[in-house]
Amino acid sequence: MYEPTVARLTYRALLGRRRAAVLFVLPALLIAIAVAVRLLTGADDQIASDVLGGFAIATMIPLIGVIAGTGAIGPEIDDGSIVYLLAKPVKRPTIIFTKLIVAIAVTMAFSAIPTFVAGMILNGNGGQIAIAYTVAALVASVAYSAIFLLLGTVTRHAVVFGLVYALVWETLFGSLVPGARTLSVQQWALSLAERIGANGAITSDVALPTAVVLLVAVTAAATWYAGQKLRTLTLAGEE
Repeated sequence: MYEPTVARLTYRALLGRRRAAVLFVLPALLIAIAVAVRLLTGADDQIASDVLGGFAIATMIPLIGVIAGTGAIGPEIDDGSIVYLLAKPVKRPTIIFTKLIVAIAVTMAFSAIPTFVAGMILNGNGGQIAIAYTVAALVASVAYSAIFLLLGTVTRHAVVFGLVYALVWETLFGSLVPGARTLSVQQWALSLAERIGANGAITSDVALPTAVVLLVAVTAAATWYAGQKLRTLTLAGEE
């Protein structure tokens, strides 16, 4: 299910100069904010939780997921180079699974590591906050990568739809509308962070069992459907 050649090409596309520069901006901003907050306020568990939850989980990770998830396949579909890949003797689900693994790895690297570093800067992992949010970042990276890879497969406007989802649904509706929080990757990830962090340090509106089920279901469904759409794209190209 994993094709090294496809993975190498996908890594090269995602970590090219322009896209890599964009990927570095948000983590660098998070670290800069963490340093500034620590210098101004000192170590404070609540402030650390607010910064990591409000910026890292709510904004940085979804945006990195958009870049990595859509970038893993969207540009190839847009410029038509996907035809050359589909002509190879590689199963379509293998292509999708490989690209998903690459997107997850890139999203984790550019989100979980900076989140942990920022947490250590903010309060030295007091209340297990740095570890909790790092785990949340890792889990969210998987779901976001699957969702945005699917978007990259089904529409040429994947980045636009991804940004709308990340900034409008997750950040705006997920924060203001109680019912929408149940269908928020952010809240599912925070449910795991809540279990790890000190009592009361992190809160989520979704129960842990529900969050785990939804994370697995959405990731699996998005990956499966992306594979099906790639099959359809192949047939359309051959016709």
